[in-house]
Amino acid sequence: MRFLTDTHAMLWWLRDDPRLSRRARTLFGDGSNDIIWSMASSWEIALKAATGKLDLERPITRLYADLVTEQGVTVLSIGHEHCARVAELPLRHRDPFDRMLVAQAQEERVPILTADPKIAAYDVDVIW
Repeated sequence: MRFLTDTHAMLWWLRDDPRLSRRARTLFGDGSNDIIWSMASSWEIALKAATGKLDLERPITRLYADLVTEQGVTVLSIGHEHCARVAELPLRHRDPFDRMLVAQAQEERVPILTADPKIAAYDVDVIW
């Protein structure tokens, strides 16, 4: 299965957080899945770490590298087509990172793995 992961879902997976759903654990743990990691999530982590809203267990550059080497994610850059799609989205969610994830999921035609109920208000498949 190919899916885009929301930032919190991956962080919960890495921390073995009990808030992560059973289905999400199964999907992350199945090495045959194609987990897509958006650069929007890397940007979100950087901003939250810099402002003290997120404590990281390892240096941020190591975290990014480990996502690829240990988790096997496919990194998705932010393209103009994603930005244009954000402009078309209704304002059901005000978080700019989540709006970008919705736009990317729509453009790439993949579901989003997320616990955020606001994302389900968009025309996108949600896995949880």
